[in-house]
Amino acid sequence: MADLVVRSQRVVLPDGERAAAVLVDGGKITAVLAYDAAVTAGADVDLAGTALLPGLVDTHVHVNEPGRTEWEGFATATRAAAAGGVTTIIDMPLNSLPPTVDTEALTIKRAAAAGQCHVDVGFWGGAIPGNAGDLPGLHDAGVFGFKAFLADSGVPEFPPVDAGQLTEAMTAVDALFVVHAEDPGHLRDAVGSAAYADFLASRPQEAEHAAVATAIGVARATGRRVHILHLSAASALPLIAQARAGGVRVTAETCPHYLTLDADEIPDGATEFKCCPPIRDTANADRLWEALADGLITCVVSDHSPCTPDLKRQDTGDFAAAWGGIASVQLGLPVIWTAARERGHTLADVVKWMARRPAELVGLRAKGRIEVGADADLVAFEPDEEFVVDAHTLHHRNPVTPYAGRKLRGVVRTTWLRGGTVTGGDAGGMFLSDTRGI
Repeated sequence: MADLVVRSQRVVLPDGERAAAVLVDGGKITAVLAYDAAVTAGADVDLAGTALLPGLVDTHVHVNEPGRTEWEGFATATRAAAAGGVTTIIDMPLNSLPPTVDTEALTIKRAAAAGQCHVDVGFWGGAIPGNAGDLPGLHDAGVFGFKAFLADSGVPEFPPVDAGQLTEAMTAVDALFVVHAEDPGHLRDAVGSAAYADFLASRPQEAEHAAVATAIGVARATGRRVHILHLSAASALPLIAQARAGGVRVTAETCPHYLTLDADEIPDGATEFKCCPPIRDTANADRLWEALADGLITCVVSDHSPCTPDLKRQDTGDFAAAWGGIASVQLGLPVIWTAARERGHTLADVVKWMARRPAELVGLRAKGRIEVGADADLVAFEPDEEFVVDAHTLHHRNPVTPYAGRKLRGVVRTTWLRGGTVTGGDAGGMFLSDTRGI
């Protein structure tokens, strides 16, 4: 007897794709049986040829609530996530007010999120100058690690750290540190320019290369884990490979926009494409795909970072003044599947990059996979259906996206969170904590 059985001829399991019946009881997967197995269940859902995936895990989401809820909030961000097949997000410590840099701020953020989350939510802490003493308590309170910027974050309440301050923070607590790796010495302003080429030139690959070297150096000196966020510059890949071969605990992620958008095709003034680090050219993207395929880049996450339309400066097209962030938590799965399929990759590859490995990054052993004992976070995904992105159908608060009008392949039919269908009605998400250090 089970609460639910979901059958599909295309279940993406840790050992490959096959026809199966997935049994769910008490919010957990209790068995994976033959597709036509006789089962007594409260509900029996047969997806036929529609694929069944584990819920995606997005470890890089900026929700911004409290303090900048007009940019994004937990209700809208998690509804968008569920609509895109994402059942777990880890929220970044900025751009909320206060930022999550001590236990009091974490308490305030959890209170703001309570009762609003349509998917499960965990939290990153922040490492800023002067708060190293707060990090152990914040880690004990359940954050999954600490984000640090090596360049200006864009908001004054979350200043960057230098190499010495990063060393102090990483020495203070044995935790995962996730780093925005751009070196300020290689950055310059493209003031008043609507030309994408000027913005791109203002944030060259050398800025990432230098900052990745700094983060690796601190990780080597301290013995701590470091994860390079939203890697855009393929030139930094050899540094990461060499460090890993030498025993440094370093991993890296990239994002859908770096893998699928082309700098040479971004119109001048199209500030919806602005993000930091910037979108680069197709040759660079090809190298990122190669690193993803061979495991040097471990996962693909959204870096969902929305703002109000006025802050995107779409009226002036001024790249320097516009907020740098792309809102894509709802679209990441079809964006990546569309491109991955064209490159000969499988749904199992996409699940590895967007579900299993992000879950492993933060130690969520019950997430990101369809296997006995895992949470019953499931996604019915029609991989062959095409659609054109209409920004007004997106659920995040301010529907600005560079994917508007783009034809994508792959439609999320149903999302289950611990065996319950996510409809956008009741918010059934739970708070997650890193229990490895508690």
